[in-house]
Amino acid sequence: MEQLLKIMQQLREQCPWDQAQTPLSLTPYAIEEAYEVEQAIRSGDVQAIREELGDLLLQVVFQSQMYAEQGAFDFSDVVQTLSDKLVRRHPHVFQAEKFQSLSVDEVSELWQKIKIEEKRGKVSLSLDQVKPGPAILQAHEIQKIAAKSGFDFEDAQQAYGKLEEELAELQQAMAEGDSDEIQGELGDCLFSLVNVGRKLNQSSESALLATVAKFRQRYAYIETQAQQQNKNIEQLSLEEMEQFWQQAKQLELHT
Repeated sequence: MEQLLKIMQQLREQCPWDQAQTPLSLTPYAIEEAYEVEQAIRSGDVQAIREELGDLLLQVVFQSQMYAEQGAFDFSDVVQTLSDKLVRRHPHVFQAEKFQSLSVDEVSELWQKIKIEEKRGKVSLSLDQVKPGPAILQAHEIQKIAAKSGFDFEDAQQAYGKLEEELAELQQAMAEGDSDEIQGELGDCLFSLVNVGRKLNQSSESALLATVAKFRQRYAYIETQAQQQNKNIEQLSLEEMEQFWQQAKQLELHT
């Protein structure tokens, strides 16, 4: 870590690109690197996972260096803050004598209670708890909080009924051709679909990421088949692409 921190300091002193960065300019890279970690873990490629974790760590080190230059805090402060938080939020581990054996659900409930207590007086205890991030994740967390107050559907079937209602409204907006209305109804449909997933105890974010990974794999298969025919994928007919798509699906079933 000392070597890494010294390298980062030198880069900020001597590299024009690194010197030009600001905490805000780097934030898109942090988001991108987090997704690449997820993708690497999903692939099971240990070498890729190690590399992507390093790239994600770089974002923490880079941000810490810039704030150290401002005299705000440095990397050791980040580490200490995290260490203190982990100990504070795991009293069942670090003060085990005060707790009986807890289940996973009980640990999660304890974590949330401690977290709320930490933030008492700082932020609202309602939807302001939801952190900025991907819209699907925000929708899921907002719905969870609302559900705790009883503002929720009884079951997945009721949530699905709401989705059907929103889909009908989207269809109506499409028929009318109102772009703003279409965007609004599309958002309502996505929000309702996330709600269906939540009621089924499914993560919509994970489900969509899995589908994206699956689409990547199948589309790559189509491109490979086109290359074997000395063609670009654009030269394939829609029927040929569909045929290769179905072949890719069959291969997945047998691997």
